[in-house]
Amino acid sequence: MANLLTWLLLGFIAGALAKLIYPGRQGGGIFATTLLGILGAMVGGWLGTVLLGGAVTGLNLTSIILAVIGAMLLIFLWGVFTRAA
Repeated sequence: MANLLTWLLLGFIAGALAKLIYPGRQGGGIFATTLLGILGAMVGGWLGTVLLGGAVTGLNLTSIILAVIGAMLLIFLWGVFTRAA
């Protein structure tokens, strides 16, 4: 149960930071932000493992940075796909 709460907290922090840093206006409320952050943590963790040898391991600075980068990548891809439609 603690792992789930850690991932939810990490997801919320990462999603909020990514939306704050990424230029432009992104919609979505707290649930969308948390989901974006959790998915971003997964993407960032995977990229960190493949490219840098790091991983999202919990609520620490490295994990937050990787999660925010992953969330920003997802925001970018979401924008690309929604503008093309």
